[in-house]
Amino acid sequence: MRALSVHVSQAVGRVLSCTIYRPGGRKLLAKGHLISEEDARLLESEGMQEVLVTELEEGEVSEDEAVLAVAQEAGCGAMEIRLAPGGRANLFATADCCVLVDEELLRQINCTASIVIATLANFTYARAGQRVATVKSAPFVVPADQLEAIVSILRERGPILQARPIWNPRVAVLYSDPVDPEKARQQFDHILRQKLERLGARADYVLGCVEDEEILVRRLDQLLRIKPTVVLIASTTAPAGPDDPVGRAMRRVGCMLEKFLAPVEPGNLLLFGYKDEIPVVSAPGCYRSSKPNVVDLILPPLLARYRLSGWEIACLGHGGLLA
Repeated sequence: MRALSVHVSQAVGRVLSCTIYRPGGRKLLAKGHLISEEDARLLESEGMQEVLVTELEEGEVSEDEAVLAVAQEAGCGAMEIRLAPGGRANLFATADCCVLVDEELLRQINCTASIVIATLANFTYARAGQRVATVKSAPFVVPADQLEAIVSILRERGPILQARPIWNPRVAVLYSDPVDPEKARQQFDHILRQKLERLGARADYVLGCVEDEEILVRRLDQLLRIKPTVVLIASTTAPAGPDDPVGRAMRRVGCMLEKFLAPVEPGNLLLFGYKDEIPVVSAPGCYRSSKPNVVDLILPPLLARYRLSGWEIACLGHGGLLA
């Protein structure tokens, strides 16, 4: 890239290579600004005859073209791309969604010399209209061969980012207590509803039972027959593991247990499994407080009907110390 001095009348459609200031020191137009006809008239009114603009050389791509090319390959799902000043392309959610991020691929792209991408954290809940990622280039130009390499990697291994929409989630809740299920409902209902409302969801089906294995089996089977998006078990007691009454009941209704113990505090006594495609989550004590815990981390992908694995729960340890 080289700087080229041109008459103001010939600068329309070109990019400024340096910031222009008024005589008093106030900024008039910023470096990297794309000059419009209105800008040209403004410059002439300020008494300027010539300006310095960028001139692409062979093997170079403009910053706007580069970030748009990368953004189009980097993201998918419920999102749109908006070009921004300074060699940026922003990605915005077009619906309430869960943001899924390929962190390894993101790190690889961010090791290049010419393009970097910033995203929300993996499994973040984003509302419609919220920015979920930004693609930023080196100033003015990107070498064409570097851009081609980045786009090639993304086409082969991408996308980096998926905005997975959350459409009409149906949540089933089972309150349980060794003696009185109404005690569990009274303790947890308000907080659980708050957590769901923050994610645009609600408790659609609610049952209670004592923590007897046979009764737990019957209640879980009732809820699973409704085919909810997710089943949450809110127990007043901490489990001893998959062999406690809740764990045995989950297995008896056909759940494949994915993970017991999450590297998250609070919420490490998570018991998580699937009955076919329906996730079942036992998280004792996680509804006593509105403060973030493991339920807040895993609910967005589950409500977006993403099949969360035990490995992905194991990966929550980095940043899992929430309190």
